[in-house]
Amino acid sequence: MGKEKIAITLDEEFVGQLDRLVRERVFQSRSQAIQEAVSEKLLRMKHSRLALELSKLQPASEKAMADEGMTEDVRHWPEY
Repeated sequence: MGKEKIAITLDEEFVGQLDRLVRERVFQSRSQAIQEAVSEKLLRMKHSRLALELSKLQPASEKAMADEGMTEDVRHWPEY
């Protein structure tokens, strides 16, 4: 995956915390720390959206539809 350089503005407090983590060798650089933080946040947001959509499902009706579809489809499936 290619990378693109961007400029960001952070509160001094966050910059200080980033610099401390770099000094402690938790991250190789500020860039690495920020990249990992953004990546983790985007992944959490993706999972949250998936969980929200899954919460909209009604298991009983989904199962009933699946069961109904299976009995219809099985009769029309070719022999193997």
